[in-house]
Amino acid sequence: MENKTNLIDLKNITVSFDGEKVLENLNLSIKDGEFITFLGPSGCGKTTTLRVIAGFLQPDSGDVIFENKNINGVPSHKRQVNTIFQRYALFPHLSVAENIAFGLKVKKVPKARIAEKVQKMLELVNLKGFNNRMIDSLSGGQQQRVAIARALAVDPKVLLLDEPLGALDLKLRKDMQVELKKIQQSLGITFIYVTHDQEEALSMSDTIVVMDGGKIQQIGTPTDVYNEPKNAFVADFIGESNIVDGVMLEDKVVEFSGHVFDCLDKGFGKNEDVDVVVRPEDVDVVSPEKGMLTGTVTSVTFKGVHYEIIVDIGGFLWMIQSTDIQHVGDKIGLQIDPDAIHIMKKSEYSGTFGDFSSYSEEFDELSDVNAGVSREDDEDE
Repeated sequence: MENKTNLIDLKNITVSFDGEKVLENLNLSIKDGEFITFLGPSGCGKTTTLRVIAGFLQPDSGDVIFENKNINGVPSHKRQVNTIFQRYALFPHLSVAENIAFGLKVKKVPKARIAEKVQKMLELVNLKGFNNRMIDSLSGGQQQRVAIARALAVDPKVLLLDEPLGALDLKLRKDMQVELKKIQQSLGITFIYVTHDQEEALSMSDTIVVMDGGKIQQIGTPTDVYNEPKNAFVADFIGESNIVDGVMLEDKVVEFSGHVFDCLDKGFGKNEDVDVVVRPEDVDVVSPEKGMLTGTVTSVTFKGVHYEIIVDIGGFLWMIQSTDIQHVGDKIGLQIDPDAIHIMKKSEYSGTFGDFSSYSEEFDELSDVNAGVSREDDEDE
């Protein structure tokens, strides 16, 4: 990625709706040929950022630079970008081939060239032989492929994808994630992807932009963002995390949960208050007398590959993932190696995540939300 040039630069982008800032002074560079994903909860500003790049929305202030040219005010159809939405917006009265050819016809491309291009696109998205099929006869996954083929047929420099797999079931989603990554790699064009699904972002992206509250919280490779989260929001949003209060006694030495640990982090102030992240899969369960920390098991859930074990350590609930079964009420010890401990600066998010007693409250909120969802939406899920 290092040698690639910047294709898009967003400079100090601010967008407000009804006086409320949805994006605040956002700065971001996107490289040519990059698969970049905007990841965050609903309302974090990720789709708004996509709409600004597409030209569907003009920012209140700031500049959109495309190949070193300012394209503020350039309408969407004149930008070298194409967008795929969750609802595919295909034309039901046209065949698969006619749907794919639509943009090329608008551009008045010669017929022979259109036929050739449609064929190439059908092969790219694994729909060879589907030329004359009508849209209504296709499955959701096949419709998704037609939408991708149609968007790519006009040779955009950038493909924008807004939660494009949201309407598909889990198995199909996984297949399409692999498919999309393959397509992006074979074409070498820039994909800008929006999702709230962390696993999707981790498995597909070259770069992840984690957003919350209209601001970028962290930009990095999937490995960086998972292993080196910048703050408690990122640590909590990507994967499960135990996030506890700690004190950095000196470089590479941290105290938390009543024990002093060696770690690999440095550059903090002496005795600086910090947030400490330990991923559930990085903790070893040992006998209580061998543990650096000890606690009581409060819940055990079998997850197929591992058990998810909640342990009460001094009133704070930790989550551990282990292949060894434990039982509710067991006293266990935890062993944590230096490279499993990650130190973060205190932030506005400190103290809001990481204790797994909040689990039940989240489920209550979810059931309240779902109670208001229609039957049809439930089936979509």
